[in-house]
Amino acid sequence: MNTFIAIDIGASSGRLMLSRWENEQITLEEIHRFKNGFRPHDGFDRWAIDYLIQEILVGLQKVKQAGINDCFVGIDTWAVDYCLIDQAGERLGDPVAYRDSRTNDAIATFGQRYSLQKLYEKTGIQLQPFNTIFQLATEEAQLLQKADKLLLIPDYLGYVFTGKMVTEKTNASTMQLLNANTQTWDSELLAEVGVTEGLFPPLVDAGTVLGALQTQKFPAYDLPQATFVTVASHDTASAIIGTPGEGSDWGYISSGTWSLLGIETKVPNVSLAAFDENYTNEWGAHNTIRFLKNIMGMWLIQEVARQQDYQYSYAELAELAQATPAFQQFVDVNDPRFLNPENMITELQAYCRETQQKVPETAGELARCVYDNLALCYASELQKLEQLTGTTNKLQKLHIVGGGSNNRFLNQLTADAAQLTIEAGPSEATAIGNLLMQMMSAGIFTSLAEARRAVKHSFPCSVHEPQPFDHKILSNYQRFIEGVGKK
Repeated sequence: MNTFIAIDIGASSGRLMLSRWENEQITLEEIHRFKNGFRPHDGFDRWAIDYLIQEILVGLQKVKQAGINDCFVGIDTWAVDYCLIDQAGERLGDPVAYRDSRTNDAIATFGQRYSLQKLYEKTGIQLQPFNTIFQLATEEAQLLQKADKLLLIPDYLGYVFTGKMVTEKTNASTMQLLNANTQTWDSELLAEVGVTEGLFPPLVDAGTVLGALQTQKFPAYDLPQATFVTVASHDTASAIIGTPGEGSDWGYISSGTWSLLGIETKVPNVSLAAFDENYTNEWGAHNTIRFLKNIMGMWLIQEVARQQDYQYSYAELAELAQATPAFQQFVDVNDPRFLNPENMITELQAYCRETQQKVPETAGELARCVYDNLALCYASELQKLEQLTGTTNKLQKLHIVGGGSNNRFLNQLTADAAQLTIEAGPSEATAIGNLLMQMMSAGIFTSLAEARRAVKHSFPCSVHEPQPFDHKILSNYQRFIEGVGKK
């Protein structure tokens, strides 16, 4: 079996990617693509999980129709969200989406009874209202009482197809329920949200063989014989595996709906400074740590495009932005008001109006506002990252991977603002990282470094060298963000 299928599902779309290792290169072919999104249902914003299962089956059937009878398969998705399973093995409703408003006040409420700094010291995980610990703190008590097991989204999908329940570690770390030192469930935190360790299937490492596809469960589909591998199932973990970094002097931005900016390290940083800056220590494959900051990311421009009924493509929005005067306003892209507003355009305009800045009106002005402030945020966070890690060797290169790596305009803006060389690509880093874990499980690669060298050899990247930049713009931005945050 030399055929590998990555099932890669993000918050807005999913795809099945077919890959082989041929002539010392990784091939990549899209087999099936489908839309994803949450919708209001039974009082909450929920994911249509049965729809995702159906689309995966359609994709696997296309694999069989392509003449592939045997393959490996891995699944990655977004983090923190979960399905509850009863004792009969049945799902208790559709999973609630992390952008649902039920956790808006969860951090403050939790912090009234438990030290948030202690929570960070235990877990190393950035405080986000949608982290699983806070979702469980607001979960319906009757539903939790009925639950026999909790499965994160990719683990649930793996269970549907193989009948095996596991908890993959890279994704589990985002839940903020695992102890960073012991690397096991923290009983004190579990007790705080009213659950026990028995709610969770066994923890497994990325690269663990899960089991065979139970084709008999899906008689309506003509499916291949597939061996499922539990890959680094958090999409960011897979994306960083698929980043062609070499040595130790590089950082990354996994640029999609979210922008995840950080470095790969071996030891978690749970210092007071890291807590104050809200950096996270998510677990990666092969005993690595992703020390990173979650930034609102391309969600902002996605929503701007959606609110204009997709009148402009993302490429057209970038062109319009480039033709618009730069740095007309400063915006804290991480302000919670942008997490899931009713209308992103009016929310951006209201923010600028409230802070007495020029209000963006046209499509070009709105796009320029988003891209300028993403670039400034990236540059500012890179400075903080160096301060937090105490690195004596300044980062020499920033890898931007994921869909956002195709945005040459934003890439150059970031290179200029950060005064750092940027290597952009591959855009399908998440699927590639998924595939690399399968290939390592199959014995094709023996180390992460070897696998990354294959990525660099197989997929072209664009390089963006920094151009002269007025440093006053970045310092004024930083003072503005700090001032707004203190109000």
